[in-house]
Amino acid sequence: MNIRLSILILSVAVASPLCQARPAFSAAQPYDLYQITDPGSLDTEVLVDWRDLPRDASLKQKLIEITVCDWWPGQAVRVPVTFVVPKQATPCENILLINMGLQRKPATPTNAAYRLAKEKGVGVVMVGMGVIEGMQPAGQLHKGMLEKMLETKNIRYTPAWLWGISQMRGLTAALAEEDAFRLGKVIASGGSKRGIGSAIAGIHDPRFTGIVPVVAPPMGNPGEPFVVGTENQKIVAANKRFYRELEAGKLGLNAENAAALKDRSQRRKLTRITLDQARAAGWSSEDIERANGAVWDIARIVNYLDEVQEKGLDYLYVVGTNDSVTPALLELGRKHPKFPLSIVPGGQHGGPGGAGYTRRVPILDETHEKLESFARYHFFSERTRVDTPIVKREWDADARRLTITARFPKGQEPDTNELWWSVNKSRPYTLYFEYDSWESAPMKRIQSGLFEVTVTVPENANRVDFLSTHKHMENDIPWYVSSPYLRFTP
Repeated sequence: MNIRLSILILSVAVASPLCQARPAFSAAQPYDLYQITDPGSLDTEVLVDWRDLPRDASLKQKLIEITVCDWWPGQAVRVPVTFVVPKQATPCENILLINMGLQRKPATPTNAAYRLAKEKGVGVVMVGMGVIEGMQPAGQLHKGMLEKMLETKNIRYTPAWLWGISQMRGLTAALAEEDAFRLGKVIASGGSKRGIGSAIAGIHDPRFTGIVPVVAPPMGNPGEPFVVGTENQKIVAANKRFYRELEAGKLGLNAENAAALKDRSQRRKLTRITLDQARAAGWSSEDIERANGAVWDIARIVNYLDEVQEKGLDYLYVVGTNDSVTPALLELGRKHPKFPLSIVPGGQHGGPGGAGYTRRVPILDETHEKLESFARYHFFSERTRVDTPIVKREWDADARRLTITARFPKGQEPDTNELWWSVNKSRPYTLYFEYDSWESAPMKRIQSGLFEVTVTVPENANRVDFLSTHKHMENDIPWYVSSPYLRFTP
């Protein structure tokens, strides 16, 4: 174990006793870093030993299976992990941790991960992750988790906790391959559950130095409530109306999209408890209300901004305006206007297939570019990062014209600058929210680092949600940044 890792573990071990009473749903010291970083508890099984990467003999790969955690007697959670590194004499000190499926077969990195391994010598770690009900024992693990959660009110038995520890244990497995990896700089990135897991790893494990969560919530609860049956009834009514209008052909969408959306809702409920189950387990009304937010507390980076700043964690969140897994962008913009974001206007969550999504953020080319640019900045200082601009507005009520300016610090001047807005944006968590349309207009350079555009606000506008997006080139490497997500009420 190297000196840096020993110091990190010692600092956590001193700060957090291993045995202590836990209040219900407490997020205090949710992980035991000493145990997480112990390679001896991985119970590693080599499935495919080091071999040439298919179709690229300049890289090699290895597939193993590891124990993520032992949850209760007879239930060890195990996942596959693929390593991909260049054929070189020295271990990789720059490590990119991403994800693969749960199949016990070697995975091949693509897009940014492949280019970083091939061109820059970055070591790639791909940790198996999928829906909880698909993990072994398939169809049973999530039921055991729910039973333990009902009994103990311990956030350890939640999907978010499992996603986070999976990322951390994947890094432990990589560092046990001493000829291939050495602890230096480590970036974790992924979309949706993998983005939540990456955020948790960056927040709670000091071995991670950078994170790029994609369609993962920096603030707010992702999707439907954890306790099924506590949904806001106005949102329930709005979604019923959405289905009626969808099936009547009033929304300009394919009526067959309804089946995919309903199936998604049912699958989400598999890893959540019902109101009746909570009451039968003796949960109080306060417990139920607390649980809906508490199961995600460990993943929300806004809860830990002082801590991550102190340890120097680098981060960039890539999110979509039409994604109910990142529903609190407006609140984030108000409370944390300098938060480093790259917002995709009209961007939707990945999947489900058949839902009629047209801009799935995780699979966009620009999303892959954002990860690669972040890695080239973080690992190699090949470019600088761009700050979140300061946005101001002026309103001409008589002409109904709204003027937006975006100002960057001295020396920062993006090459492409655009304003995006949506009139009467739907409420988060409603299905309408996922299909709202956005308009755009280029912003004009007024002076160095200052950009402006004026748009006409229609008479029927009760609210106008807006943001600016910017692309900055340096050393032929793009950096995408957006303003805070804001709202104007005429």
